[in-house]
Amino acid sequence: MKMLSLAFLAVLFVFSACVPKRQLEELQEKHDQVMTDKEALSDTLTTYRDQNAQLAEEVTTLSARVERLEEDTLHLGRQLRRLSETHEEYVAQAEAVMEGKTEETRQILARMQEIQEDLQRREDELDVATREMEAKEQELSKLMAEVQEKEARVDELEEILHRQDSIVQDLRHTLSEALIGFLDDGLTVDIRGGRVYVSMEESLLFETGSTTVDTQGVNALQQLAKVLEVNPDIGIMIEGHTDDVPFRPGAAIKDNWELSVLRANAVLRILLEHGDIDPARFIAAGRGEHHPIDPDDTPEARRKNRRTEIILTPELDELFQILEH
Repeated sequence: MKMLSLAFLAVLFVFSACVPKRQLEELQEKHDQVMTDKEALSDTLTTYRDQNAQLAEEVTTLSARVERLEEDTLHLGRQLRRLSETHEEYVAQAEAVMEGKTEETRQILARMQEIQEDLQRREDELDVATREMEAKEQELSKLMAEVQEKEARVDELEEILHRQDSIVQDLRHTLSEALIGFLDDGLTVDIRGGRVYVSMEESLLFETGSTTVDTQGVNALQQLAKVLEVNPDIGIMIEGHTDDVPFRPGAAIKDNWELSVLRANAVLRILLEHGDIDPARFIAAGRGEHHPIDPDDTPEARRKNRRTEIILTPELDELFQILEH
């Protein structure tokens, strides 16, 4: 560039010697303008070179990014293909599962229907059972009322029985004291089945085969009549008993049964004669040899069996009235 300027100046100097001054000034101005444009172009070229270098760097950077993007795209494509394949597998599996679930769901629904029907049946049974239970409860309430009523009756019966037992015990005690003088002569007073038994052996009342009460027997019966007279609520049964020795044919008394009845009647009449006792209270019976105390075939057993028993029973009308209701 410097050499060019020197050559231009030399030419200009040569031309200045032979060229007019006006033309020389014009050439000088053009030269100056060219130099100015040249510098401007030089600056522009530098700028373009800088920009080109910058653009080249950007291109390099973008190329690297493009390469990375291409790699990423390839990687993403592979992932997408895998995901697509996986998705298809999942879809196939889901369809298979849904198909299976549909059958399972149908079975579940069918089972639920069965359960609902069974539940309804059970509810119906429960309703029936509830109504039956209510009916049973009503019946039970009625039965409970009857039971309470019966318990009240039982309590009343127990009270009556206790009272009658007290009466029997008191009666036995009273008779034992009244007849104490005869207790060693074949007379006993005891309680059996809620009744007082005054048992008199034959030797205390009768001669063998006789129906007439002797003096000692009359005295004992007089004491007994006094006790019976002051106890008007006591029932009196007189039972005659004999041994099993038969009567001789042609005797005045046919058999032991008749003898037992006649002896019971004889005792009854003495009690009526010596006490103000209502005859309706008496029962006279003969049992012959058919209810022995001792079944042995010995003289001692036969002696025991020949007896008269006066059985005293408390009045049971109150008890029977309760039992009838």
